[in-house]
Amino acid sequence: MDLQQMRYVVEVAETSSFTRAAERCFVTQSALSHQIAALEREIGERLFARTSRSVRLTEAGEAFVAQALIALAAAEAAREDAAAAGGQVIGTLRLGVIPTVAAIDVPSLIARFRAQHPSVRVELTVGNSDALTASVRNGELDVALLGLREDSSATGVSQRMLAREQLVAAVPRAHRLAERRRLELSDLAGEVFADFPAGTSGRAQSDIAFGHAGVGRDVAFEAESAELILGLVGAGLAVTLLAPGVVARSQADVVSIAVVDGPYRVEYAAWHERSPRNVAKAFLNELDGVLAGT
Repeated sequence: MDLQQMRYVVEVAETSSFTRAAERCFVTQSALSHQIAALEREIGERLFARTSRSVRLTEAGEAFVAQALIALAAAEAAREDAAAAGGQVIGTLRLGVIPTVAAIDVPSLIARFRAQHPSVRVELTVGNSDALTASVRNGELDVALLGLREDSSATGVSQRMLAREQLVAAVPRAHRLAERRRLELSDLAGEVFADFPAGTSGRAQSDIAFGHAGVGRDVAFEAESAELILGLVGAGLAVTLLAPGVVARSQADVVSIAVVDGPYRVEYAAWHERSPRNVAKAFLNELDGVLAGT
């Protein structure tokens, strides 16, 4: 049994396909199948139940994958720690970001990090703050850039505040309020809104603010993408509240208006609470440099 065989089994378990697993491992399907079959003979158990239409883990396979993941993580940590002892940072940084990051120029930050640590591979995942926080907490991501309402914070992770900003209203350029320099939430009563899905952190900041103001609202359009939300606004279908930097980057035909009683959003960097990997520490050092302007 070797680590490569473990990787093959984990990939098949994750993809439910020998073909896709072989593609992800850059080997032929026959080579991958041969190695897994050899491993099954060695341990005396079938790891996968195969049919012409599906591949699923057996009970023995589920038990094997649980331990294989631990072994693979330990092997990667050993490799990274040995490199760190020699002053090198290696491995893969798994970075998660919300689609509305405004405090940091993410591509520039990644480029700066890669320039300092060229041996590190960076994998980027985009999602909502709740999902990204959970992924950091369970070790699937190393660092995440989050956006949360002012009176909340991510739980079960270490975090650092990046920026605090008040959301602005985005309305179509031909909207009746487009010439206003500032609004109150009550001015938006009766409007049709586009917003993030109900129950997400991106949505909660606006829901709570309108609730406190005693203003009902009709959220007819829900989308995970700020670009799509602003596209709906630009098409004259809705209005929304978003971070000013997000609206400023938009190519949609929208107008940004200050909202005097609007909610605040706080952006954070979050990482594993107890045992951040060396790549995470190195990335956070580069983030510190960007925030300090050095």
